[in-house]
Amino acid sequence: MSTKKVLFITQEIFPYLPESTIATNCRYLPQAIQEKGKEIRTFMPKFGSINERRNQLHEVIRLSGMNLIIDDTDHPLIIKVASIQAARMQVYFIDNEDFFNRKHTIQDDSETEFDDNDERSIFYVRGVLETIKKLRWIPDVIHCHGWMTALTPLYIKTAFADDPCFKGSKVVYSLYNDDFKEPFKEKFSSKLKLAGISDSDIKDLNGDVDYVKLTNFAVKHSDAVIQCEENVNNQVLDYVAQSKKMFLPYQGGVPEAVDAIDEFYNNL
Repeated sequence: MSTKKVLFITQEIFPYLPESTIATNCRYLPQAIQEKGKEIRTFMPKFGSINERRNQLHEVIRLSGMNLIIDDTDHPLIIKVASIQAARMQVYFIDNEDFFNRKHTIQDDSETEFDDNDERSIFYVRGVLETIKKLRWIPDVIHCHGWMTALTPLYIKTAFADDPCFKGSKVVYSLYNDDFKEPFKEKFSSKLKLAGISDSDIKDLNGDVDYVKLTNFAVKHSDAVIQCEENVNNQVLDYVAQSKKMFLPYQGGVPEAVDAIDEFYNNL
């Protein structure tokens, strides 16, 4: 039997960003799953606060160079890579000067969330999927961590549904206490459009899109859901229960949860 492949798409990984539940989970979970015998790939955005020299990032020229169009604007896609030596794990970084060059992640010095976080999310998710296509790596499971990855299930089930890399992929969405405050504006849904995405596919995202609306949308298009933090939004938990999706409730931190998550992957 071939080795199961798991793609981790996350918005934070320690030590590249400060410790948080997402960053810590996504540092140790891929390593633990790799040690269980699965093949992994791990992606995160190359936020400007990440010191490239200290963390020994370098550009992967053969993967870079594509332009992604969002709202009629071309954005160059740059791919970088680094290694966490202790984990024998590579991390791929999605970079773009317009979206990720600033020295903060989600909000500025005054704690005001960036008004282009919607486009940054779109660019990040599409950038990961285009890079996986270039790698010709076929994931069995795609595990998403953080609201910046919430569009992944939509793209996998629509625009990328017939791509050989993703035809059999199952998408798992993780729930965290990671609410954002500023809703995405009304034009958000139109920015998502690609060949294969119809108006009916994105009708749930018409109008302003807050955290609950976006997360429920991610759950709707996912194959399964894992609660990765003890306290998460109750409206989202209610939606998960109503959806009847395959669901793994909170199991604790990575050391405690690894066996259950690994088995969850196997049962998809």
